[in-house]
Amino acid sequence: MEAFLRVAEHKSFRAAAADLGVTPSAISQAVRALEGRIGVALFTRTTRSVGLTEAGERFIQSARPAFEEIVVAGRAASALGAKPSGLLRLTVPRAVVPIVLRPLLAPFAAAYPDVTVEISASEERVDLAIEGFDAGIRLGEAIAADMVAVRLTPRFRLIVVAHPDYVARAGRPKRLEDLGSHACIRIRNATKGLANWRMKDDKGVTEVVVSGPLIVHDYASMLDAALGGAGLAQVPEPIARQYLQQGQLVEVIERNAPSLNGVFLYFPDRKQVAPKLRAFIDHARAFSRAGRKGAAASPLL
Repeated sequence: MEAFLRVAEHKSFRAAAADLGVTPSAISQAVRALEGRIGVALFTRTTRSVGLTEAGERFIQSARPAFEEIVVAGRAASALGAKPSGLLRLTVPRAVVPIVLRPLLAPFAAAYPDVTVEISASEERVDLAIEGFDAGIRLGEAIAADMVAVRLTPRFRLIVVAHPDYVARAGRPKRLEDLGSHACIRIRNATKGLANWRMKDDKGVTEVVVSGPLIVHDYASMLDAALGGAGLAQVPEPIARQYLQQGQLVEVIERNAPSLNGVFLYFPDRKQVAPKLRAFIDHARAFSRAGRKGAAASPLL
């Protein structure tokens, strides 16, 4: 197409070849291939001149603006590979938003004004490629083995908490066996089944079947229910920390709390990561390192 347009512009195969930095023979072959595909001659050729046929005139009327649009589209796509810009789509569980995203989104937006971040907060595990996401953020245990995973937080515990009023009313469980007599808030996992509680015992980490009057679909709702005195809740320690510090929640059966691998950003194994995603990875890593150095109050610890 480009060969055709340059020949039409210069009215010369030789001048078009010089313009594109190729041989006249290459230009001639490209134009013949195009004419063969269309099924009609586009140029009238003599030993001294080259001119468009009627079919060539009609073809160029549509071909030139279409080709110019392709060039513009190519430049726009190339710009996305040159610097952090464009739409960055992330899929994130609701509970991770306060742990990781809330504190770092504002400084990221300030540092990279040409990147628009779209957050899809859902517990559903999605196919990044099919759903059009650049990356996801999940607990390490929930990430498929074929993904590239970047650590965003240290390991943390999965703890059982309750409102002080519930403990005063129902008693404080001291052993795993005591959970059977308590109202335990349960969560329905991504496969639509009811998730058992993961607890640590003398043999390692085991699953404990619990029961209770309330079923939720995410940790944020489980935490809210516990704050309302509905029963015991098992949640990641970071999302409960401020409520423990304020006395709105208390931790129970502490010695049986298992350790989780932490929160990771993950994405498909690509040879080249888009600048917008690379910028977000670097920003999140820097924020995480600053939190580990600075402060016990950091939301990433």
